[in-house]
Amino acid sequence: MGMIGKAGVPTASEILEPSSASLMRKRIFGHYGLMIGIGSLLVIFAIALLAPMLAPFDPLDQELSRKLIPPIWSGSAKATWVYPLGTDGLGRDYLSRLIYGSQISLLIGFSAMLISGVIGTTLGVLAGYFGGRVDMVVNFIITTRLSMPVVLVALAVVSLVGNSLWIVIWVLGLLIWDRFAVVVRSSTLQVRNLDYVAAAQAIGCSKMRIIFSEIMPNIMNNLIVVATVEMAHAIILEAALSFLGLGVQPPAPSWGLMISEGKGLMFFHPWLIGIPGAALFVLILAINLMGDGVRDVTAPENRN
Repeated sequence: MGMIGKAGVPTASEILEPSSASLMRKRIFGHYGLMIGIGSLLVIFAIALLAPMLAPFDPLDQELSRKLIPPIWSGSAKATWVYPLGTDGLGRDYLSRLIYGSQISLLIGFSAMLISGVIGTTLGVLAGYFGGRVDMVVNFIITTRLSMPVVLVALAVVSLVGNSLWIVIWVLGLLIWDRFAVVVRSSTLQVRNLDYVAAAQAIGCSKMRIIFSEIMPNIMNNLIVVATVEMAHAIILEAALSFLGLGVQPPAPSWGLMISEGKGLMFFHPWLIGIPGAALFVLILAINLMGDGVRDVTAPENRN
């Protein structure tokens, strides 16, 4: 049997044992949380990308004669399929605003996560790999950041500097990097003492090559989980700022702003906050399910 295997014919063990790729596919497609999260996110991404084609009306188009039309499930005589999710207090189509609002939430979540990820990952890797004084300085920076409440600082900065979309993104990105730094520092401390890092150092690899070739690929599992958590965190913070009137400004169709605009009528028209609130819930749940699922299927104990 060994001779047949050497001749190019697969051996019995090779036939019976599944490959690493097939095992990974089985883990991915067998993880229902991951599949639900990825599927939901793909749907939301598709809605955001195709918003101009999917939205039946201009999300900024106002018409007071059609204000506060209830959604079709309300049973009201005013409900109509022309506005399946109803209209707001200014007569704007709620479905169109919900569709375009997905663009703002995804843009803010991804951009703020990317900014904070670059800052936090850089600080965490430097502290974990070099240690010593570098670690002390980074720990001082992290402690200083953790002493500042995110929402209050964001409110103060946005109220002083301004509250355009990109200012909100940069403010959030510069305030939520601490979790990246803490997790990456801890992971780097564990990885830097392993044999393959020592082997790379022994053959004369540069520090930058060791960091990018040996350390970063082996902490990516934890990094992905933190990235999804921070993306969801940024979306929630933007919604909170918009709810307080210091986030994305009217008439932009932000989901947090839609909740803020509907809070005065919530006892008479609860769907004004229920619909964007449900959209935020689905998006945050999808992001977290995807992050947990990726961590599960790529965990070191599951690798071959």
